[in-house]
Amino acid sequence: MLFNSLQFFVFFIIVYGLYLVMNHKWQNRLLLVASYIFYGAWDWRFLSLIWVSTLLDYVCGLKIQNSENLKIKRIFLGLSIAGNLGILGFFKYFDFFAQSLQDTLGFFGMDVSFRFLHIILPVGISFYTFQTMSYTLDIYRGQLKATRKFLDFATFVAFFPQLVAGPIERASHLLPQVLNKRKLRLDWIWEGCYLIFWGLFLKVFVADNLAKLVDPVFSSPGPYNGPQVLLALYAFAFQIFGDFAGYSNIARGLGRLMGFDIMVNFNLPYFATNPSDFWSRWHISLSSWLRDYLYIPLGGNRRGTFMTYRNLALTMLLGGLWHGAAWTFVVWGAYQGLLLIGHRLMQPLLRKIPAPKNVIVRRVWFIVRVVFFFHLVCVGWLLFRAQSMRQVGQMLYSLTAGFKVLPETGLKTTLGMILFIIGVMGVIQVFQFVKKDFLCVLKAPALVRAGVYIVIFYLLAIYGVTGSHEFIYFQF
Repeated sequence: MLFNSLQFFVFFIIVYGLYLVMNHKWQNRLLLVASYIFYGAWDWRFLSLIWVSTLLDYVCGLKIQNSENLKIKRIFLGLSIAGNLGILGFFKYFDFFAQSLQDTLGFFGMDVSFRFLHIILPVGISFYTFQTMSYTLDIYRGQLKATRKFLDFATFVAFFPQLVAGPIERASHLLPQVLNKRKLRLDWIWEGCYLIFWGLFLKVFVADNLAKLVDPVFSSPGPYNGPQVLLALYAFAFQIFGDFAGYSNIARGLGRLMGFDIMVNFNLPYFATNPSDFWSRWHISLSSWLRDYLYIPLGGNRRGTFMTYRNLALTMLLGGLWHGAAWTFVVWGAYQGLLLIGHRLMQPLLRKIPAPKNVIVRRVWFIVRVVFFFHLVCVGWLLFRAQSMRQVGQMLYSLTAGFKVLPETGLKTTLGMILFIIGVMGVIQVFQFVKKDFLCVLKAPALVRAGVYIVIFYLLAIYGVTGSHEFIYFQF
């Protein structure tokens, strides 16, 4: 059941109508049933995985809180982590590691054949696994108290607006909103409607139209033309942003309509000037989760320079693997780690560069840094989007030594389409950045708001891609 489908529209209208007339207790029961229906619409069999994860962490959370023995606390924390990661590893990574081991042994002359499972990846398993793990981890750290209300805890785990593609909510943030009575506010309802509208525009107009430019290039076996690959990378950079940020905005908007505050997952990431800045803006729920539950426990930057670099590398490597069971994602994570390490290594030199005093020069220098780092991000997107490392190598060659502008390749047309598709989004994002306000359109004068809404509506109506295309991050 996709957000950008008529099926979901009917589903949510029915759920929301019932939600408005119920008290807090029955609102939560309704949300739990609705969440299971929403997830079961893909494959009802995978509901069992959510139930196992819910029961496991509910029991472990109570055991951790009620025990005075540190050893017992650690046992149940370990049980929670092992159980959740075991399920995730089995369904997502078994075939990948088995294939990698088989290939490695074959390289050394050992003919070994493993039986592969070819299991369908349960949608959203990486998201809800990390979300429910935050519950037991926060209880162990003393940052959260375990709840005895099992059905309310189950609602937190399966909350349908952000169940399958995030944001990855922390138990300390979302669970109290489930447990406590919520108030519906008129300003939140307007905000929710705007976020849903904007999210659908990012998905249906921006992302799905750019997919038409991206998919033919990456599905081609080659040879590749450098300028075409470059434009496909530009298109994919905005496709993945529109697709994922679109989902996150819709999720936040649905939550707002029901009185929930779901965290911001994207903060204008393509205005970043360095890798640290980028990861404080892109997929914030994951990057902050990895920071708090992996990077800092590994030692963060508290144990010297070498250990800091090691911790950055491990964190981003595992962050890459979180995205998918393929070497392209592993290398993408390693690349992101190298960017972070390189930026830290350059800090002494960068601090010596004086900031321009002239306002115009300062703005131009900012734009130069944004554009330069955007291209470093695009190199990462090549690793992320490519179907194999072989394709990565071929495309990198076409972008460097094999870069040739060939006649009759339709480059002007492709570039014009990209600029047309991202135009409205880009203008609004510039205003969001300048105003430092995601809701600047909602707060603009009535005439400006009406103009923006009309333009977005007609772009959706005339050029929006129909057919309910899945969101990219459903595969993770």
